[in-house]
Amino acid sequence: MVLFSWDTALLRIGLAILLGGIIGAEREYHDKSAGLRTITLICVGSCLFCIVSQLLTNGTADRIASTVVTGIGFLGAGVIFRSEQGVNGLTTAATVWTTAAIGMAVGSGLYLIAAGTTVSVLVVLSIFIKLEPIIDTIHKERNYIIVCDSVPDVLIRFNRMYTECRLRCSRQKRTKKGNELHLLLKLKGTKVNQDRFVDMMLKDDAIKGFEY
Repeated sequence: MVLFSWDTALLRIGLAILLGGIIGAEREYHDKSAGLRTITLICVGSCLFCIVSQLLTNGTADRIASTVVTGIGFLGAGVIFRSEQGVNGLTTAATVWTTAAIGMAVGSGLYLIAAGTTVSVLVVLSIFIKLEPIIDTIHKERNYIIVCDSVPDVLIRFNRMYTECRLRCSRQKRTKKGNELHLLLKLKGTKVNQDRFVDMMLKDDAIKGFEY
């Protein structure tokens, strides 16, 4: 059985708290569902599983640690939710998964790898987010929920509108409720053309309301 000194165990747990806390603080600052405490506990828990696994299996941490990956998958799935506008929480779920990997690296004594990965995560979360608006100006995908009068040519009118705005429709769903027609359109194109489509809908009297 592998013998761990108290100093080594406490060092690894302390480092897991530090690294997990750094990532958790960034998530808390952006008001995400998995914030400071959650991310920190995930990192510490993964670290402890690795320590215990090595103590119980003569230094091979693969037995218990391998189940951590599966367990974290279920935990990450809990922060993902789907709405009419699309899927949300994927970045937070990926952060949970990566933080668990960092905790496992710390628990295995791979301090430099764990620290380097933490820096990489912060770069992706803090710097890459600034690139998204630039990408959106070139390519933007929006889900529109439109409520309008149910008239015979309404679909032709919408097709003409987004075609004039140089937008591509990748999904269309129609639901009729009384005299109203509820449309779900997923349109792809530049942000300028998306905004142009919104302006056209604002001027259309047949449209009772819309959101995106």
